[in-house]
Amino acid sequence: MELSERKKKILSAVVEEYIERAEPVGSKTLAQAAGLKLSSATIRNELAELTAMGYLEQPHTSAGRIPSPQGYRLYVDELMMRQRLSQEETERINDTLNQKIQQLDRLMADVGRLTAQLTNYPALALTSPRAATISRFDLIYVDPNTFIIVVLMSNNSVRNKLVHLPFSVEQSAVQKLSALFNAGFTNMTEDKITPVLINATERAACDTMGLTSIIAAFAIEVLSETQSGEAYITDESRLLRQPEFRDPDKAHRVMRYLADQGHLLSLPNGSSDEDVHMIIGPENLAEELHDSSVVMVSYDAGDGMRGLIGVVGPTRMDYSGVAARLRFIASSLSRLLGAGDAPPPGFDKMILKGDSSSK
Repeated sequence: MELSERKKKILSAVVEEYIERAEPVGSKTLAQAAGLKLSSATIRNELAELTAMGYLEQPHTSAGRIPSPQGYRLYVDELMMRQRLSQEETERINDTLNQKIQQLDRLMADVGRLTAQLTNYPALALTSPRAATISRFDLIYVDPNTFIIVVLMSNNSVRNKLVHLPFSVEQSAVQKLSALFNAGFTNMTEDKITPVLINATERAACDTMGLTSIIAAFAIEVLSETQSGEAYITDESRLLRQPEFRDPDKAHRVMRYLADQGHLLSLPNGSSDEDVHMIIGPENLAEELHDSSVVMVSYDAGDGMRGLIGVVGPTRMDYSGVAARLRFIASSLSRLLGAGDAPPPGFDKMILKGDSSSK
């Protein structure tokens, strides 16, 4: 059923009042504070209908209403105003980013701390690298019992492994395997290195000692590592400052879930070209996050890396404010890291100080 404009205004007012106060919102509060220019009786009737439709909830019989996950979803998708940052806040973000992003190996932790400070929610910082492939194999013969596997990756990184054998092998056998691996195992992803391919290479090399399997196993290990991202959660204790997480057991369940890097990397994050991805309450597959919302945005970190920054907090979240801050941080990061992405709409004049592209 399509909501009337009046119902949408009342729902929007309830969400914003609840975000501000963290207390159920009643008709009198809306009549006085929301500027709806409606009587308390009219507002009460609309609140009752929105509750029946599933957009609001009433914690207690005599209490006011709070938004339901369905109500938050409608608010996020259709009703909330897109915030623009003040000049002061823009300069603060720019200055902090310029100070902090000096060492790429500290990037995710720094961005996480900055995001947590700006939003007052625990921050997520993740990398999701695009899978690299092996461009070249070099098998270096050392002695009859030793050789070195060297692989050059498509992202120009190099990996190597020293192999000690309990038996002797001739240099010609190692050289033959090097040629076969360069012909059959380069420029392919991990899933393409199948037992069929390994067995065929083993037969072609007349390998009866298992050398092919040793080299293939190393190739699979290297390719697997390039596909795994990293994840950080910063300032989890900020959850304890939210009224919804004053229950220690509830807060502990969420914090314990977020402490697992595997859980963070499995969070849905939308497509790489999506603006801001929001997962509200029960939309989270993990039961531990059913009373929480996750908001994330991606940025291009350069060198084939895609980064994600976001926050996790109660469903009573300032979605518009969080989205505005995340958008600006992501846009700034993309430009600082040389990705060349255009800033999101509304930020065309917010150029980073010292950014050579603006000169």
